[in-house]
Amino acid sequence: MIRQLFRRNLLTPLANHSSEVYSPIAYRPSVAVMSITSSTNSANMYSTLSVNTVAPFVTHVTLNRPEKLNAMNRAFWGEIKECFQKLSDDPDCRTVVLSGAGRVFTSGLDLTDMSDFFDIIQSEQDIARKSKLFYAKVRDYQDSFTALEKCSKPIIAAIHGACIGGGVDLISASDIRYCTQDAFFQIKEVEIGLAADVGTLQRLPKAVGNDSIVRELAYSCRKLPSDEAKSLGFIGRIFPDKESMMNAAIDLATVIANKSPVAVQGTKINLNYSRDHTVDDSLEYMARWNSTMLQSEDLVKAAMAQMSKDKPTFSKL
Repeated sequence: MIRQLFRRNLLTPLANHSSEVYSPIAYRPSVAVMSITSSTNSANMYSTLSVNTVAPFVTHVTLNRPEKLNAMNRAFWGEIKECFQKLSDDPDCRTVVLSGAGRVFTSGLDLTDMSDFFDIIQSEQDIARKSKLFYAKVRDYQDSFTALEKCSKPIIAAIHGACIGGGVDLISASDIRYCTQDAFFQIKEVEIGLAADVGTLQRLPKAVGNDSIVRELAYSCRKLPSDEAKSLGFIGRIFPDKESMMNAAIDLATVIANKSPVAVQGTKINLNYSRDHTVDDSLEYMARWNSTMLQSEDLVKAAMAQMSKDKPTFSKL
């Protein structure tokens, strides 16, 4: 069947197809200098994030409040949501690396910039009206991190130093997690008088698969060191320092970006669906998904490249 397709015109590039072939092996930049100019770059668009293209089809998103230990202020919640919603639809992005600037990944919630919550508490409205406002606010914050999960592009979180409170919520919504040897993770919310409410309690148990440890961490607020996080399956790989971690994360992102975007994005969507549904429902969803996606030109290009030992070039998606 594949050979028959090869004889047809399905492999003829369309006018808007890229003719460039990128090799992930050839791209091994120093973290300090990696930046490729792109019309989609938005490094100056956000006050709490830096966004740059660091390899073809690879976007690097950096939490960028190093002087505040990348604490999550009010601006951050809107910007992180907007950023990943845009990247999900950006044809020039196929993979995302997420990291933090400065000494740590993030110190979590910026308690000095939460006046909107305190204003609700101190208002003279009755409890029903306050509750409605709180509900809307919490759901809005939840949506900010769900934007990473719903982003169609794989996200590789690269964590160094502290990853506290909201940082655990954030990376729990990513696809792949790397960290440095000195990294640690801490569910901090109970210590400040609340239950974690933007994703940790919902996503971490599914990522780790050890209910006892998750409850211990959530109830006690103890620090989870990098080696234990890896043993639990929360972290995929540990690196001796940030530079080696970032190079590895970008290398992996580049490898993924060279694969068929139809196949990669379909894989992420179906992995997320399967995590939250029964096997039978997930198989049905997969069958319906591929009833369309198997007709993609990417399948033919990838199969031909495998036989010719060549590198395929895929159209933007």
